[in-house]
Amino acid sequence: MPEMIANLIGSEWRTPSNGVSSLPIYNPATGDVIGQVPLSGAKEVDAAVKAASDAYRTWSRTAVMERVRLMFRYKNVLEDHFEQLAAIITRHHGKTLDEARGEVRRGIEVVDFACGAPTLLQGRTLRDVSAGVDQDYYRYPVGVCAGVPPFNFPVMIPLWMFPLAIVAGNTYVLKPSERTPLGGARLAELFLEAGFPEGVLNVVHGARDAVEALLVHPDVRAISFVGSEPVARRVYQTAAANGKRVQALGGAKNHIVVMPDADPDVAVAAILNSAFGNAGERCLAGSVAVVVGGAAEHVLPALTAAAAGMVVGPGDEPGVQIGPLIRAEHRDKVAGYVDKGVSEGAKLLVDGRDQVRRPGFFLGPTILDRVSSDMTIGHEEIFGPVLSVSRASTLDAAIEQANR
Repeated sequence: MPEMIANLIGSEWRTPSNGVSSLPIYNPATGDVIGQVPLSGAKEVDAAVKAASDAYRTWSRTAVMERVRLMFRYKNVLEDHFEQLAAIITRHHGKTLDEARGEVRRGIEVVDFACGAPTLLQGRTLRDVSAGVDQDYYRYPVGVCAGVPPFNFPVMIPLWMFPLAIVAGNTYVLKPSERTPLGGARLAELFLEAGFPEGVLNVVHGARDAVEALLVHPDVRAISFVGSEPVARRVYQTAAANGKRVQALGGAKNHIVVMPDADPDVAVAAILNSAFGNAGERCLAGSVAVVVGGAAEHVLPALTAAAAGMVVGPGDEPGVQIGPLIRAEHRDKVAGYVDKGVSEGAKLLVDGRDQVRRPGFFLGPTILDRVSSDMTIGHEEIFGPVLSVSRASTLDAAIEQANR
């Protein structure tokens, strides 16, 4: 059996006991199993939260300049391992190396921003808000924080979460996606390499049980989540009901409006990048193109030809533009949306389902025309390389359609 990755509790890497089940970690470009991720539960979460709580007593009182010095060192360690992190992303998520490099860069930019903590954490003083009364405003850490990032950005979104919380004096428990846990695990290894004290960052691998344990744990004071809308709502409701500060970001159905006077070359390039970048597995994907008036006649032919010519393949191969989807079941779900769109009356312009037959979890770029907002593909988030094209007579009509 491939190696089981471990949880980080304090400064110790612990593999859960034999009673804990696991899930396979795949290389989605081949379908090969490259590791196992433990499905930790309340016991493992409690150990991680305790380690973070113990570390908080000292870390919250550590001078901000010392916290920043360590964070700056972490930034440099990340830069030193830039290509390695990108390769890890491509290997267990599937996106192209160029996309993975962009992900790592965006993550490091936030670490760089966190190094500005001496300015970011400054308070305020307002003299004489009332007769003989001055107002002072201070920023304090809140305690143990937790983060639950999604599978599609296994390095970038964790780096949007824990560095800012930690440099502000909090300690952290990270629960990486069980589908792409290797990125978070490597970030934690490099965090220790940078010299942070034990317990400041802890990592617990798992799925729903681990998340539920974090949501109700009395010592977790704040939690950040990125994922689907239904789960985001549940996270918000459960964590808030348990007295926690919550950031919960859900999915979206994003529209691109193409006007009749749009430059076809510019429009096509922008739509391709938005709809098919990261194989469509991102909540900012432009999944509906609303063409206004005569835009369809001078944009759609070029868009269709360009999409049909995109290179699909393993993300680490030169020239590849679209990598695989994360899992076979997710690919099949996305392909099912295409089937549903055709059955509901959409016109198939580019069919990426022919890529399903190759090894790995591939689906090529797909475009469906004449899509209305009442069709399933017109209003549900697909999270794959599927672009719906709808028509509108005016800009106002396009905006109204996008906001339904």
